[in-house]
Amino acid sequence: MYVVTAAADGEQAGCLVGFGSQCSIDPPRFMVWISTSNRTYRVARRASHVAVHVLRREQEPTADWFGGRTGDDVDKFERVAWRSEKGGAPVLTDCLAWFVGRVRGHVESDGDHVGFLLEPVDQSPPGRSDEPSLLRFSDIADISPGHPA
Repeated sequence: MYVVTAAADGEQAGCLVGFGSQCSIDPPRFMVWISTSNRTYRVARRASHVAVHVLRREQEPTADWFGGRTGDDVDKFERVAWRSEKGGAPVLTDCLAWFVGRVRGHVESDGDHVGFLLEPVDQSPPGRSDEPSLLRFSDIADISPGHPA
């Protein structure tokens, strides 16, 4: 599970994302899929960069905050520590790892998600080998989404 954040035209947005993967080694590329029904999609579609965050297992409340509420109703950044990074992408400072990717293109899926092809341009420092477990879908399966998929 990932939290994806974006900023464009004075707006910030973020959401919990389950579909994402490295999709090229050379050049390095990552694809993240965002539901077209949520506010993060609308902001990210206008953004030059987005940030992708990996959470620790104990950060379920952060996953719930970004996945169980809609940015149409709440400011998702009011309860988390963050800073602006390359391209204005909001980076959550208390996550296990993050990277900022320049949006290189979009992939329409003929479904309810659109893929954002990202070129990594900045990243968190390398993690330690004793880091705790990653947050997984099974850890947050009971979160009711802020928007339907």
